[in-house]
Formats: sequence, structure tokens, C-alpha cells
Amino acid sequence: MKKIIFLKPILNFLFIGLVINTLSRFVLFIIFKERVVQTEDYWMIFPIGLRMDIILLSYIAFLPTLLICVLPDEYLQKIKSFFTFYFLTFLFLMLFLELASHDFINEYDTRPNKLFIDYLIYPKEVFGTLLKSYLGSIIFSFVFMSIALFYSIKKAGVLFYPKFTLYRTKMMLFPLVAFLLFFGARSSLVSKRPINASNAIFSTDQLTNNLGLNSLYTVGFALYSLKNEGNAEKMYGKMDALEAISRVKKYMNVPEGDFTDPSLPLTHIQKADTNLVRPYNIVVFLQESLGAEYVGSLGGLPLTPEFDKLTKEGLLFTNIYATGTRSVRGIEAVITGFLPSPSESVVKLSNSQTGFYTLAQNLKEKGYDTSFIYGGMANFDNMASFFNGNGFTEIIDEEDYKNDKTAFKGTWGYSDEDLAVKANNYFKSKGAKPFFSLMFSTSNHEPFEFPDGRIKLYDKEKNTVHNAMKYADFSIGKFFDMAKKEPYFKNTIFLIIADHNTRTYGKNLVPINKFHIPALIIGPNVPKGVDYTKLCSQIDIAPTLINFLGMDLQNPMPGRNLMKLPVTTKGRAIMQFHNNNAFRVGDDVVILQPNKEPLQFKMKNDTVLIPEKLNPEMAKDALGHIITASYLYHKRKYKMKDQK
Repeated sequence: MKKIIFLKPILNFLFIGLVINTLSRFVLFIIFKERVVQTEDYWMIFPIGLRMDIILLSYIAFLPTLLICVLPDEYLQKIKSFFTFYFLTFLFLMLFLELASHDFINEYDTRPNKLFIDYLIYPKEVFGTLLKSYLGSIIFSFVFMSIALFYSIKKAGVLFYPKFTLYRTKMMLFPLVAFLLFFGARSSLVSKRPINASNAIFSTDQLTNNLGLNSLYTVGFALYSLKNEGNAEKMYGKMDALEAISRVKKYMNVPEGDFTDPSLPLTHIQKADTNLVRPYNIVVFLQESLGAEYVGSLGGLPLTPEFDKLTKEGLLFTNIYATGTRSVRGIEAVITGFLPSPSESVVKLSNSQTGFYTLAQNLKEKGYDTSFIYGGMANFDNMASFFNGNGFTEIIDEEDYKNDKTAFKGTWGYSDEDLAVKANNYFKSKGAKPFFSLMFSTSNHEPFEFPDGRIKLYDKEKNTVHNAMKYADFSIGKFFDMAKKEPYFKNTIFLIIADHNTRTYGKNLVPINKFHIPALIIGPNVPKGVDYTKLCSQIDIAPTLINFLGMDLQNPMPGRNLMKLPVTTKGRAIMQFHNNNAFRVGDDVVILQPNKEPLQFKMKNDTVLIPEKLNPEMAKDALGHIITASYLYHKRKYKMKDQK
């Protein structure tokens, strides 16, 4: 034992790291036990977890192990404080992320991942939300980590300072130590590839699979995976771009003769039933987190009386599914019609900040005034940059409300009611010129702040998701009450649609029920009091909206004009849930996961998926949509012909 005393700092680090992650995993198992035990062989989270912990710790331990083994003791004494700093930094990162995991899982149904990193970019909004919604967790974590830090510093010298050992002994043992760390990091001598997060997947419940990981690994893996974010082939498999595009085209319901430009493969002409001298305005009212489960007219909770009344005045889509779980993904689908992919939304990607198709750009070229109206800061999630570079002439955000002394400002910006007033006043000023506008709400966002006295509370406690939904609905009603009194109303097509649901979670690899959202179109020539019940996707809404516009429009959108879809054609929806992609046609669902074979299920209902034999053609169609999105983005082929 004396011969290996020089490895004591490494062994202490490995032991403490295993204790932190194993205890955290056990606590999370107890908290989520009711769900986890529904998975057969759920106990596998513990051996898998141990394996993944050893992989992570072995990678981290390699540098200090190398230094301890190859440097003579006189040099080690000069840098001994480095070891304390190095080990404590990683141990406290582990501890911090494990302490954060419970609340993050409650919100997003997964361990901290890239989304956790994304939110760190916006400290003002995020810190305000944390203080108001998770104050108890913050206090507990701060106290716990402070106590841990106090004792760690006190014991650091004993735990992490290298011990004197004969240099010859260290060098003799180094090959064995290096091999053990190498084996620990790869976790296999047989596999050609190192073990990674895909090897932790043993069930169809993605949360259960996630408990077999640790949160420093999932965050680190998310950062590492950024290099593959634009490489769909590395994640899901290879396919020739021409084949992929042809597979997307067959779902578009566009005659081959209507495709207009071979260099922009999806660009086609969408013909109007009637071309008007003065085409209609379009107003898109994008609702933050308004899932179908909160909408009375969709069988949800009775929180939306105003929206429910409006359904009698327009076309309600009762079976529409969001493409993702983030606002920027919803914006991507509704405003650009672009296909979802494992990459970031195009709103945030560098190659789409200019020269990328949007409805705003399309209509701006037709003489429309275009605007984005928001109660928060438009720079959040890079929205202002994307909109400014792709056809939005006017951007109205938080700064433009400051002179209104009666406006209500919350953590995420001014209230939906203030947004409605601001937008109505802006639209009144447009006169005869046609306009396109995107309104984006904020009040549905945690910590659910809104003015007093506007609604009869659904929950006794004011700042809850249910009350915020009811207030958002109140604001929808107020906006339409004001708009109906104005001349622009009779010349405007309105779309009310959600960006995504609140919390997207469930025991399936993709919790499809949590992607169900409302969408309602109201306006001239739009059917009134009609429900469109066939399955459809968020990307189908923009082409359908254009159907009512009153002019021919050339565009590259792969979504379907649902008003022209044959009755016999099955509905299609595409959903991106973290790195899992669900491609649904009718009641058949193919799910693609990184570095795994596709899986197919038959939907008994939104929450019950029954495994069935894979249809290779459907799996190829699913892959084709992902490959096409990647190809169009990287080759800059999703744009108007003259768009730079």
C-alpha cells in the first residue's frame, strides 16, 4: 500500500466523486420512484450510473494523474495547490449540477443539458425567475455548498496534496495506472467507439435513462456535441441529399410542376383561389407555453373562455403538434416553416441570421409593413438579430413600454395585456398599407406574474401556471375586443397559436401528448366555427395561412396547405425532443435517437405507444426530413431567390 500512496489524491477524488453522484442518483430515484419503477429492469440505472460516473471521473483524473506520475517530487511540491484547485473545482461542479438536477428535471423532464447552458446567457431573466420560483432550492443549495466548501478547504491538504514516493516506483507503476484510467474512460476494450450517453439507454422512458447518467456528464456531453450539432448524419445516419429532398417533397402535396427553381429545391408557387387587389394583413399572436391541456375547447382545463369563444369565429385545429419544446423552435416553425432538427433553432444559428426565408421577408417583398411586437427584451434567444436580418422592419420590445406608467412589468417583460394595447395602437396607425406582424406573449412564463384584479383566480395562490394561462386568455380576449372596433380588423387574418407546451415530460422517448397545442385562424374567407381534426404539424400552419391571403406566393416551406390536402392523405407531425426525433404519420410513429437504430410504435393514444416492427421506408422518410433540414441550412438553400 505504501507504494501507491502517491495516488492517494486521485483515489480520494474518485471516491468523493462517486459518492456525490451515487447519492444524488439514489435521491432522484426516490423522488421519481413512482414513475421509474414502471420501467422493467429500472434497477439498471445504478450499475449504468456507476459505469458512467467512472467514465467521467477517469477523464477528469487523467491530467493530475499524469503530473503526479511523471513529475519529480520537488516539482510537485511547487504546484501542490494546483491539485487542490483542480479537484475541488470539478467536485463542486458535480455537486452544484446534482443539486440543480431536481428542479431542472421537474421543469424539463431531463437532467441539465444544453438548455441549462443556454439559459446562463440571460442572467437577468433567469435569475429573476429563480429567485421568485426556486428560492427555497437556492437557499438550501447555497448553505449546503458553503458548508461543503468550508470543510473541503480545511481538509484539502490531507486529501489532495501529492505524497512523497520514489520516482522509480512511480514510473514503474505509471503504465498500469494509465491503462486503468484509459479503461475507465473508455469502459470497454472490445468496442471500437468509447462508451457514451447512448449506452445508457435501456428503456423507452427517457427520464429513467437519464437517471443512469450524471449531470456534469450531460452538460459536458452537450458542450462536446455542439461540434456535431449541424451534422445530422453523424447523429442519425447517412442519406444522399437528393433522396432526402425527394422524401420531403412527397409529403408536401405540391405538384411537381409548381416547383420553380432547381437550385432552391423546395421553392414552389402556392396559388391563391382568388387574387385580391389589396391582399389581407396577417397578425400572428404567438402564445408562450399554451399547451392543449390548458385549453377548454381542446378538452383541457377550463382556463381559456375567451379563446373558446373565438373558436366559433374561425377555423380551429384540434390535432396539431408543436415541433419542439422551446420558443425559438416554435418561432422557427410558425414564421419560417422550417423543419425541426437536432441543431439549435435557426433563430440562433449563425448561417441563418440573414438570407433565410421568413413570412416577413416574403411579404415585405410584396410591399407589406412587417413588425415584431414583444413585451420582453427582443435580444432574448437572439430574436432581434434574426428578425432584423430576415425581413422584419420594425421591432418593438420592452424599451418601448417605459413611458406607459400604467403598464405592468414582470421578470420577463411587460404583460400580455400591455402587449395587446401596444399592438392594437400600432396596427391602427398602418392605414391602407398591408402589414404582417408577429406578437409574442410573456405572461405564461414562470414565475407567472400578471396584474391584479383581471381574472377570477383558478388557484388560490396567484402566481401559478393555471392562473397565468387564464390571464393570457384574458389578454387574447381584450386584444380582439379592441381589434374588432378598428377598420383594420375586417382586412386581417389572425392566427393564435402556441409556441410549445409548459413542461414537456413523460415516460416515452418522445412524450407526444405534451406537444399538443392550440391553433386558430380567424379572418375573411376563413371557415367559421369549423374544427380541422386531422393530424397536422406546426410547420403546416404558415402554408395554410397563406391559403387565405389573396395572392400567389412563392416560398420554400415544406409544410402542407391543409385546405388543399386530400381527405385520403394521412396527417403528419414531426417532434424534436432533446436529441430524439419523432416522425408521426397517422397513428404510426418512428423515433430516431443518436447512434441508435430507429424504433417504431403504434399509437393507442397520445400517451400509450406500442412497439411494432419497423417500416424501413417510413424510417427513411423520417431521416430524410432531418437530412433535408441540415442540407438546406448549410447550403443556404432555404430562402427567396433574390434574398442575399
